[in-house]
Amino acid sequence: QVSFACVKITAICPITLLERVSDLLRWEQKKKTTDLPWKSHSLPILSPSSPLYHTPSSPPPLSETEEQDLRLAEERLTTLSQRCSDFNVPLLIDAEYTSVQPAIDYLTYSAMLRFNHNDRPIVYGTIQAYLRDAKERLMLAVEAAEKERISIGFKLVRGAYLTKETELASSLGAASPIHSSIEKTHACYNDCTSFMLGKVVSGSGSVVLATHNFNSGKFAAAKAEELGIDKGDQKLQFAQLKGMAEALSIGLSNAGFQVSKYLPFGPVDQVIPYLLRRAEENRGFLSASTLDRQLMRKEIKRRIKTMLSGRG
Repeated sequence: QVSFACVKITAICPITLLERVSDLLRWEQKKKTTDLPWKSHSLPILSPSSPLYHTPSSPPPLSETEEQDLRLAEERLTTLSQRCSDFNVPLLIDAEYTSVQPAIDYLTYSAMLRFNHNDRPIVYGTIQAYLRDAKERLMLAVEAAEKERISIGFKLVRGAYLTKETELASSLGAASPIHSSIEKTHACYNDCTSFMLGKVVSGSGSVVLATHNFNSGKFAAAKAEELGIDKGDQKLQFAQLKGMAEALSIGLSNAGFQVSKYLPFGPVDQVIPYLLRRAEENRGFLSASTLDRQLMRKEIKRRIKTMLSGRG
């Protein structure tokens, strides 16, 4: 059973173009009169507190070739979204670093406006809670989606580019866009969780809580029960990487919640760096590895026993 399909926009649009589009969107945030002839209707991409240091001066407009490449990227995302819509399988669009995230959100929101007209959204964006503007951007997008009368879905993660973001901001003489402590990141994640669970209750939003943090999982489960959310409600999903945080996955599943295991695949030299970023993003998950091993041994024994009894 496949609960979600996943895509990284960097696989369907050149990073250099994402950087160019992000620069122009940031400049538009600075100068509201900026003309972006290629830009279609979208939800709010940046908030008043979003970092703009990447774009210190007015960037040149997109060339004809760049506009054509952007249209091709939009067509690729439309093809993916349409296929997911045909099979009723939601599409999770991953987040990246802040230098390209505005363009990714622009493409994501454009797809949302086209495909999220049923009760459960097809296209989901991603919010990285370690960013100081995360909750504000989330709230702006959700409120705008409600006015557009579309369903909106988000995957909530902590964020995986801490070192890169901090070093880039420092090199440009700017403050880091990331919360100053892990505690503030945890608090932001839980705040975003509470906000989205409220939207699940009201019927306007769906959320995938992608976390390996036991406390965040426990908090979300308790909040969902407090709000009276049915554990089988497809608008609330939990997700962990396959092979990580098994104790959390099993615990949530045994409690009756919808749980997916996120399975990355591809060439080893590309998958390993991805997994290392996930480990940095969720440093605390290693502390639960002993419990994970105990539960996996127990599950292996259970399966062997079931298999043998079936043969008997």
